[in-house]
Parts: sequence; C-alpha cells; structure tokens
Amino acid sequence: MSYITLLAAASVPATVEWSPKVAIVMIICNIIAIAIGKYTIQNPSSEPALPSAEYFGGMGLPALLGTTSLGHLIGAGMILGLASVGAL
Repeated sequence: MSYITLLAAASVPATVEWSPKVAIVMIICNIIAIAIGKYTIQNPSSEPALPSAEYFGGMGLPALLGTTSLGHLIGAGMILGLASVGAL
C-alpha cells in the first residue's frame, strides 16, 4: 500500500512558487471576473451592501463574493496552465 502512495506522490508535478507575476495573473483574473459579473448578474446590488460600493461598481457583498470566487477559480487555472508551459 505504501508503494502506491509513494508512486502517487512522485507523479505530482512541482507547483510554481508565489511571485509578483503570479499575483498579477490572479489580480487580472479577478478584475475580469468582476467586470463580467457586473454586467451579467441580474441584481448585483443586493443586500448586504459593501461599505464603499462605488469602488466595486455598486455591487453588493453577495455579488462581490461570487465574482471573486469565480476569479480565483479562473486565476488558479491560469497560473497552473502558464506554469506548465513555462511562462511563469
């Protein structure tokens, strides 16, 4: 059983370490997701409101959490993809 565990651990590729490039990719993906969400969510200003909603296009907390969650999913995929081709 331990042989299978060691074999599985040996086949996991190395992940990229954090760097400013990784942060920029994640920030860009989140900005894109917020922009998409602002125009596609039916009621983006639902309660509870954010303290400074004008900085987020008038979005409420649920819309912001949803769009940044999507942005992090897209960002993780972009980071893994760019790292696998050697761009990061």
